[in-house]
Amino acid sequence: MSDLAAPKFASHIFQVAIDAADIDFMGHVNNASYLKWVQDAVVSHWQRFAPADAVASHAWVALRHEITYRKPTFLDDEVIATVLLEKVQGARAFYETIIKRGEEVLAEVKSSWCCLDATTLRPARLAQGVIDKFFAKD
Repeated sequence: MSDLAAPKFASHIFQVAIDAADIDFMGHVNNASYLKWVQDAVVSHWQRFAPADAVASHAWVALRHEITYRKPTFLDDEVIATVLLEKVQGARAFYETIIKRGEEVLAEVKSSWCCLDATTLRPARLAQGVIDKFFAKD
């Protein structure tokens, strides 16, 4: 990788579970359910790549979600969320999550999160060694 190339972060596939309670009066998944899926997918991504001690000593809170809905999702759909950490800046992490049914993109989500010290609940920067765990291995 050249010095000018953007870092390549490891993506994470998260199987989305659709529950009957996710379905709204129009017969498809309610918009609020997508937020829960993104939260579950991002936390799963963190738990997959971060060392156990970092998982135990940090917590994450969402700061912002920007969702672009492409197609409706239904109860019997098989849905996955692909999570990609775009960058870490200070105590903030910026994610992209793509929610798909097969090859169809159902929603695209840009979100930012704040890392907290699990004890003090104050913003905490991650050690570079922890951040490096999220880089894709070529």
